[in-house]
Amino acid sequence: MTAKEYLSKAYRLDQRINSKLEQVASLNELAMKATSTLSDMPKNPSGTTSKMEDVICKIIDLQNEINKDIDELVDLKKNIVNIVKVVPNSEHQMVLELRYLCFKTWEEIAVEMGYSVRNIYNLHGAALKEIPPIKTLQ
Repeated sequence: MTAKEYLSKAYRLDQRINSKLEQVASLNELAMKATSTLSDMPKNPSGTTSKMEDVICKIIDLQNEINKDIDELVDLKKNIVNIVKVVPNSEHQMVLELRYLCFKTWEEIAVEMGYSVRNIYNLHGAALKEIPPIKTLQ
């Protein structure tokens, strides 16, 4: 795995967490709509659960997945911070931090650092070359 691929894992994981959070919000809306019908008829002996109960179980499962992913993201970001610290040039460190820890676009990084986008690409390329093989850093 290249340094760029490893560093990009945090962004993908962050996207996956955000997607799951949207799913939880959608399920919460669904739970608000789910209603149980009241009847004096005997219940089905097969033990089927209500719609509300199904939705709540799905929400809890998804929230557990999100918590696990957040823990993984925190650990991954710690590793990325340690990788960035290995880079001796402070401008290169800044480009790497803004891109792979703050998830900023190239344009945002250029504005923040006061460079053109082309210069940021060059700084980024040089920074990646300063990172030792990922296997030795984990």
